[in-house]
Amino acid sequence: MSLLDGLNARQREAAETIDGPLLILAGAGSGKTRTIIHRIAHIIETGQAWPSQILAITFTNKAAGEMRERIAKMNIEDSKRIWMSTFHAMCARIMRSHAQWLGYDDNFVIYDMDDQKRLYKSLIKELGLNDKYFTNQFLSGEISTAKNNFVSPDAYLKENSGDFRKEKVAVYYKRYQESLKANNAMDFDDLIYNTLVLFKGFPEILEQYQNRFKYIMVDEYQDTNHSQYELVNMLAAKYKNICVCGDDDQSIYGWRGADINNILDFEKDYASARVVKLEENYRSTQTILDCANSVIARNTGRKEKALWTNNDGDEKIMIASFNQGYDEARFIVDEINDTINKGQGIYGDFAILYRTNAQSRLFEEALMRAGLPYQLIGGTGFYSRTEIKDIIAYLNVLSNPKDNMGFMRIVNVPKRGIGSATIEKIAEYANFKSFSLMQAFHHVEEIPELSPSVKNKVRAFSELMKELAAIQETASLSELIAAVIEKTGYLEMLETGKMDKGESRLENLQELVSSATDFEKNSDDQSLSAYLETVALSSETDKYDGDQGKVLLMTLHNAKGLEFPIVFIPGLEEGIFPHGRAMDSPEDIEEERRICYVGITRAMKRLYISWAAERTLYGRRQLQTPSRFLKEMPDAVCVENKQRYERKPEIDIEMKKNKTFSERVTQSKVAIRRNNANAVNLNNSPSENNFGLTDKVKHKKFGIGTVVEVKSNMISVAFPGVGIKKMDPTFVEKA
Repeated sequence: MSLLDGLNARQREAAETIDGPLLILAGAGSGKTRTIIHRIAHIIETGQAWPSQILAITFTNKAAGEMRERIAKMNIEDSKRIWMSTFHAMCARIMRSHAQWLGYDDNFVIYDMDDQKRLYKSLIKELGLNDKYFTNQFLSGEISTAKNNFVSPDAYLKENSGDFRKEKVAVYYKRYQESLKANNAMDFDDLIYNTLVLFKGFPEILEQYQNRFKYIMVDEYQDTNHSQYELVNMLAAKYKNICVCGDDDQSIYGWRGADINNILDFEKDYASARVVKLEENYRSTQTILDCANSVIARNTGRKEKALWTNNDGDEKIMIASFNQGYDEARFIVDEINDTINKGQGIYGDFAILYRTNAQSRLFEEALMRAGLPYQLIGGTGFYSRTEIKDIIAYLNVLSNPKDNMGFMRIVNVPKRGIGSATIEKIAEYANFKSFSLMQAFHHVEEIPELSPSVKNKVRAFSELMKELAAIQETASLSELIAAVIEKTGYLEMLETGKMDKGESRLENLQELVSSATDFEKNSDDQSLSAYLETVALSSETDKYDGDQGKVLLMTLHNAKGLEFPIVFIPGLEEGIFPHGRAMDSPEDIEEERRICYVGITRAMKRLYISWAAERTLYGRRQLQTPSRFLKEMPDAVCVENKQRYERKPEIDIEMKKNKTFSERVTQSKVAIRRNNANAVNLNNSPSENNFGLTDKVKHKKFGIGTVVEVKSNMISVAFPGVGIKKMDPTFVEKA
């Protein structure tokens, strides 16, 4: 029996194409993971490479874990030796071996956003910057973007010379990097950035990995940023056996640096590239796919493809309109209850997918009132909870005594009476001796400025950490964590009620010990540093369990890669979906449309899409306009909802007299039919195009341009200094 049995013709073609560059354009639900796994197995079984010569990169730990499990079940010898991980985990592994080349110790810690914020508070004060003008969000965003584009602090300063604010960012960026290194720490972006620095600075190390990886596969290639793109192409430079798999129609991470052109231009980067399209869908009904195909076809920056399926089912998509957001939430909960009561599903079949986290509140409240079980993905994650981060900080300092940020978190948790004045004196001594704060505590007898009583407190903490370090030498990981919880006094603090929600926090710490036990069972490397790395690189979607038996609430971004029998997508309103930030940019609108496409293609059997005429946003009641995406959904696959709830008379009056609102409804081609039980009418006529060749037009962002191409619902405009942009005619006006 062949390993390729069971693949369809296109999947088999992709799996059998081994040598040279290969682009697998895999539509949603088309079995790309199955294809990738069988391709890897085929390479090994035909003797083209050893498992250790194969590098497979994914974007989530969950996907990497699933791939490892599936290939293990195929009984491929030494399959554990395949490098199969996320970009960040791969780079962390490389840096553990070569960190010293860049001036780090191999026990460096990985700072998450909370750690970065603590460092920010310290640096903003040190540099005398205004925290209202230079917020943590702004500075961390600028630095992340710079690293994703492989821009160093000096290069950032050079690029932004003359811009006062950006010059200050450059100063902060440089000091931030210095502080990270002093703490023997890297942030997430550093893992990839520093790997590039390593490869570019030490070609002999790059050559080791180029020789090692004969075959390279990258999943979700449409989500790669510039640094990831550069890293992959550097590794593939010797053999050029690079296979990238992805779907340009699902590129939804532009806001965090993903560049859709990486996948669109793959054939330019590799002229001999072979392209295989996976268009047969195994997830959804044809009705759902017809809707998705119709919406995404409006985008101009994409590769042509159309999903199809042999799956049964022709239930139409319900498009529902409501007076208010509360009505929308109540309807969704009622639909879930009705479906359950009819025996047509279980709670775990349902997912409510929304554009922004702020939308979850109404649905949480409605589900709680109805007593329905639900799981919220994207709230406070397990490893982001205070008690968990406290214990992890203890472990970080044990693993890496140079971690001053971690030290500052734990030195007075639980309270030990070591005040800020004491810390400042010890910090002065540490700076003078080039010690970390933990090292300085171990040398407390050498600091004359401290009183005997203060020295006793400092000495007690020093002895505690030495005791825990001794336990670390002989204890298992789970035993070490249990010892930290008990011996630090953290357990007593929770049991005696000195911290709120003590009982639930204690349960979370017990779960932390359990997570360490699981890690010990499933990991080859059971070291503390390996565990801390796993914790640092985890995400909430990695912990999503589809067998929870609960209604799932999550953003559309978090839903990518998942599937659910019944899906609700609420809030299809201008300013919400598409998001208000995207309104002035054709490129951003195309990304919003891709997010819509991702949402639609999560549904397996049934799909509900809804909007509300009035919603409370930012504490104010606002009238809402139906989303432009609604008009792009074909009438043939949609059914109108007969609204169950009475429309408030004052909303009717407001809608009639509010000319702007009415005009916007007409413009979006979605109207409320007053003569048909307040149902939604979908009009799919294309945007009016009254422009001709050589017409001068004005765009809010690009300025004055000349029309160089005209189609029924799209024009191409040449903007001086910008280039040619394809866009919907509604984005411009005649100049």
